[in-house]
Amino acid sequence: MSYIVYLVEDEESLNSILVSYLQAEGWHVESFKDGMSARKKIDSKPQLWILDIMLPDIDGYQLLKEIKQATPDVPVIFISARDQGLDRIIGLEMDCEDYLAKPFMPRELVIRARNVLARHYGQTQTTKIARQTLGPYLFDIERRAVFYEHEEIECTSKEFELLLFFINHSGQAFTREQILHNVWGDDYFGSDRVVDDLIRRLRRKLPLIKLETIYGFGYRLVKNG
Repeated sequence: MSYIVYLVEDEESLNSILVSYLQAEGWHVESFKDGMSARKKIDSKPQLWILDIMLPDIDGYQLLKEIKQATPDVPVIFISARDQGLDRIIGLEMDCEDYLAKPFMPRELVIRARNVLARHYGQTQTTKIARQTLGPYLFDIERRAVFYEHEEIECTSKEFELLLFFINHSGQAFTREQILHNVWGDDYFGSDRVVDDLIRRLRRKLPLIKLETIYGFGYRLVKNG
């Protein structure tokens, strides 16, 4: 599939190299060398953002926040040469799908981008059914949207993926590690407490479903939620 990918990287030589690698995958790539230019295209809604946190004009985290506010279902991979541990934590807390520390091999970015795109848009067993219901909620898989009484509930891409995972495995208990493997992927590196944070947010947004805590083990979605 020919995805639309937006790349924000102010280092001109690296920008050019990454564009060539990404285009070799058959993707349509639009690149930006500053944050202001990228900000103007947020509403265009590509299939993937690749965002360097260190930008010459605006704070990369501010741009990331605006992207997630305007298009919460669009995945973001962010890259940085700053404090790797801190940047990784902040980015993942802001619902980024992956993190890459500089310096890195361009091929590694391509592989990570391919994995993120496959998780979000690939046809898997959990995304073949166009719509599913859980209690009073309707889940539109193709649009990656959740509705309650015809009103859409705004969910981030990661929130939606976690919901869909539980729906397709309702009644089954999972450890945090199993949830991380299935929703965040094998490339995730960080605390499993990110699962707890995401479930707390889902409970606030969708109070009529029952995500049950199994103390000392993990979580499960109660079938009659």
